Amino acid sequence: MSLLEVRGLTVTYQAAHGAVPAVRGVDLRLGPGQTLGLAGESGCGKSTMALALLRLLPRGASLSGEILLDGEDVLTMRWGRLRAVRWAGASIVFQGAMHSLNALHRIGAQIAEPIVLHGLGSPREAALRARTLLEQVGLPAARADAFPHELSGGQRQRVMIAMALACEPQLIVADEPTTALDVMIQAQILRLLKQLVAEHGIGMMMISHDLAVLADTCDRLAVMYAGRIVEDGPAEEVFRSARHPYGRALAAAFPTIGDASSRRNPRGLAGDPPDPADLPSGCSFRPRCPVSVDACARVDPALWPAGPDRTAACIKVLDPAELDALLPESAPGAAAAAGRPAPE
Repeated sequence: MSLLEVRGLTVTYQAAHGAVPAVRGVDLRLGPGQTLGLAGESGCGKSTMALALLRLLPRGASLSGEILLDGEDVLTMRWGRLRAVRWAGASIVFQGAMHSLNALHRIGAQIAEPIVLHGLGSPREAALRARTLLEQVGLPAARADAFPHELSGGQRQRVMIAMALACEPQLIVADEPTTALDVMIQAQILRLLKQLVAEHGIGMMMISHDLAVLADTCDRLAVMYAGRIVEDGPAEEVFRSARHPYGRALAAAFPTIGDASSRRNPRGLAGDPPDPADLPSGCSFRPRCPVSVDACARVDPALWPAGPDRTAACIKVLDPAELDALLPESAPGAAAAAGRPAPE
């Protein structure tokens, strides 16, 4: 059984001009000891997805679908059960450690608090475990007596990871865990996360804009755009040979080491993500897609098979007969509209 299974998750925010869909029918699966990367631009729904997993969204948000954590649906849990699951069953490493830590309390007390609240130890035992956790994430135990402002950005991020491990959860969601850190500290944090997954057998979902980081850290990689997963597969394969044009564009935005031309001419992606309240017809990526065709405006793509253990939401992965079945036109015309050869 999967540690985490998300089925048809939809998150909608209520705004002055009406409902705004932030997450639209997402399906994901994560097993114990596995790491899943979630990539995409700002505004694609990644952080909303992370907060939805433990129902941490604001009151105005409405959720539907299923979030099965070890077989139990988070969306139907009573409040008492949900409080018990948070931190102990699943925890989150929030982006922006300085804003997530309480500036008025010492680091050790903040790490110890969930241990005491979940009845996993006395205050003295929790304080000792806080010091042990700090050492596990590469900080001296004496830093337990420090306030957040006395730590560097990398140290505060390590404290957030220690807090996430405090109650020995089965699942950790790391939302941009290396944001605003220099490359040396970023590498240390990523090595630490990989080590913790291997040693503790936990499942981890890591959210980032950086496909290169996710490809190096994660087992699988899911690419998100306009509230939907548009590609899913083994992390290294998705990074090296994405089947969806958006995945290829994200990967191409990073220069290739040793290739001077790619360093001097990074390939960005023109345009901006669509307004979630006013999505284009057909494929949401169509207005920015360099290979879009007329058929893209008439087909709302699903995650179709795109190779061994891979899926992509793009009509280019379909053969002509499969595409013809989705379009109202006759077979030869439909295949031509997609830029694919008509079946003989």
